[in-house]
Amino acid sequence: MSGNNERSALSIAQRQFDATADAIGLDDALRVMLREVKRELVVHFPVEMDDGSFEVFTGFRVQHNIARGPAKGGLRYHPAMTLDDARALAMYMTWKTAVADVPFGGSKGGVVCDPHSLSVTELERLTRRFTTEISLIVGADRDIPAPDLGTGAQVMAWIMDTLSMHAGFSVPASVTGKPTAIGGSEGRFTGPGRGLTMVTVLAMRDVGLDPAGATVAIQGFGKVGGVSAELLTAEGMRVVAVSDSTCGLYRGDGLDLAALRHLKEEGGSFSDYGGADRLERDEVLTLDVDVLVPAALEAQISERNAGKVRAKVVAEGANAALTTEADAVLDDRGVLVLPDILVNAGGVIVSYFEWVQDIQAYFWGSGDVNARLREVMTRSYHHVRAEAQAHDVTLREAAFRIAVTKVAEATKVRGIYP
Repeated sequence: MSGNNERSALSIAQRQFDATADAIGLDDALRVMLREVKRELVVHFPVEMDDGSFEVFTGFRVQHNIARGPAKGGLRYHPAMTLDDARALAMYMTWKTAVADVPFGGSKGGVVCDPHSLSVTELERLTRRFTTEISLIVGADRDIPAPDLGTGAQVMAWIMDTLSMHAGFSVPASVTGKPTAIGGSEGRFTGPGRGLTMVTVLAMRDVGLDPAGATVAIQGFGKVGGVSAELLTAEGMRVVAVSDSTCGLYRGDGLDLAALRHLKEEGGSFSDYGGADRLERDEVLTLDVDVLVPAALEAQISERNAGKVRAKVVAEGANAALTTEADAVLDDRGVLVLPDILVNAGGVIVSYFEWVQDIQAYFWGSGDVNARLREVMTRSYHHVRAEAQAHDVTLREAAFRIAVTKVAEATKVRGIYP
């Protein structure tokens, strides 16, 4: 994606920021500083492949703002990853941590690659070399990576081990989303989906929608979509449609989520599943359901298809899944949009818990983690809803007002060095 493309994540992020800055009357100097990223590192590095050949990969690490604390953000391994994507997603992380009121700034990074085409040994060598390249700017008190698309707990373990080898001692707080055996937190994997479920249920009840029996369609079945499907079902909802990168599936009386999860764990795709009607991949976005969860990539709902969305509630599981034009269309039609920087903050909140546990070397059980997550998500939702009601704005506009105001205040108080 290019920053000049009006549907790119960077364009969406900057337009949302500009609108917020106008709305709150942000000082011009602060506007200039917060609209752009603070620091970005681009690296090109060789990796030895299993056949003895070498390939050069390109990676990024971008830090948007660190006025409120160390930078925090995921690492994405994806063939379409761009520097503009990293810039945009770093900015979203700044706003997300501010809305949740955890003491982090925002960052993002990744490598342009297809992790599915790499062997385990190639993936490990790529990860360790990339970690070494970006070790200049990452660490427990500087910038803490976490999983994103194409990465997971094992990749985080390799990153932590590489940084520990550089330091000469274990530094578990340098990365989150690790296996629990080396300092990972209980509840980290389910955090994004659990947080989304909590906010979705709260918001539905506030607008008079009964979660029990509500129908759900989910685009994407990964760390956010897959977990959300199971947890929304546990709240009494019926997941009738899901999609992955190959196709969509629909079954009116509800999908067999256990079978779908098993299929994905075995390396299969939804196109291999025979227990539901087959849909085109993006058809799940326009089904007649109560709740829609776009949990795949950016700009999936735009002016092109927003008018076809029939859900009453859209819970933005992926960052920037809606363009600004789509927001306007859905708002005009009375669709309740739960914005990404609020609804999918569960991952970074539990990452914060993991970071705290690593620093203290004192770990919590899953019950404590989930209870603390509920406390933060509930508080954040009510803060955003109160702001929206006070200023007669959407939940997204309210969340951005809260986030930009907090970051601007921290930036202003700290001043400019030298």
